[in-house]
Amino acid sequence: MNAPAGTASVATPLVLIVDDDEGIREALADLLRSVGIEAKSFGSTRELLDAAPADRPGCLVLDVRLPGLSGLDLQAQLARSGNTRPIIFMTGHGDIPMSVRAMKAGATDFLTKPFRDQDMLDAVAAAIDKDMGQRRDAAAAKEVAALAATLTPRETEVMVAVVKGLMNKQIAGLLGISEITVKLHRGNVMRKMAVRSVADLVRRAELLGH
Repeated sequence: MNAPAGTASVATPLVLIVDDDEGIREALADLLRSVGIEAKSFGSTRELLDAAPADRPGCLVLDVRLPGLSGLDLQAQLARSGNTRPIIFMTGHGDIPMSVRAMKAGATDFLTKPFRDQDMLDAVAAAIDKDMGQRRDAAAAKEVAALAATLTPRETEVMVAVVKGLMNKQIAGLLGISEITVKLHRGNVMRKMAVRSVADLVRRAELLGH
């Protein structure tokens, strides 16, 4: 269920529905399509995994109690694989501990059957927005990492120092180089990182964890 992020971030959102009740999953698919959201439904988590749907923006709508791998088990499996697609849980047998477990594990919502159509539509809209935001952030981080990879080790040291707010004189003393050399490295950093201000550099460095 993972694919290169390059084209997925601009793809049309897709909602994946998993419920062993055919009537419920088809009704949900029809509901989403009625508001222009593409949906695919599956009778079990195994069907979903075997289908290996394309990695597009969207979310999962999972019943908690499913044949074989449960919805909560699938949530755990996806988390272990690094898949951050938002999950909305639904159940006719939900209880507070189950809901807490799902939400603590990252679920965006937990709806108890029967739920209002509008509640599901609102939950799906919020989940899709979250996923698209995550994908934008991931794409930005990837772009910044590629730029940072062009820096020399010394330029990276200078960038880290600049981001920390150190002046050229302080950086020179810290690294044991002249201020003129610091200025040269600093200019290279700004050019290679494609930024025009220290504020922009700080924002980009944050994506790198600096």
